[in-house]
Amino acid sequence: MQVTTRVECPQDAPATRRVHMAAFPGPDEADLVDALRRDPAWLPGLSVVAVDDAGLVVGHALLTRLRVGGKGGGGDALALAPVAVAPEWQRRGVGELVVRAALSAAEEAGEKLVVVLGDPDYYGRFGFTPAGRHEVTGPFEVPEAYFQALPLAAYDGGPRGLCRYPEPFVEV
Repeated sequence: MQVTTRVECPQDAPATRRVHMAAFPGPDEADLVDALRRDPAWLPGLSVVAVDDAGLVVGHALLTRLRVGGKGGGGDALALAPVAVAPEWQRRGVGELVVRAALSAAEEAGEKLVVVLGDPDYYGRFGFTPAGRHEVTGPFEVPEAYFQALPLAAYDGGPRGLCRYPEPFVEV
């Protein structure tokens, strides 16, 4: 069976939620996606699903707007989170496929920078490196290697500074 990617449609929301509920031990990630859908940070063209031959959603990657820095180097960037794959599709390349599709959509949209909090071994395959190398810091106390950034083609050295995530990331 093959898997393809596409932009998430509004009618995919329940299926996307099911994928997050199955992929994680609790509802936090599914609740985060639902809350982000209602937030100004939501960018519909940057919510990407993976679907099987029957059209069933089996994976999801979400990029939402966040603000980096302030005066003299601040600007918009994207947060990659969450990423989920249905358990029966894990370790089959679906996660990589859906993340690459989301990053490609961001590139095509002219975005400059994506940040992620996650495993450097996994996200390094996409070109993510420690965010500090780009003068970007996160609001989380984690080892430097885990808060990462990926400059896209439109990257011009900025934005720089502290990332301010949308409110749903704080609430959920």
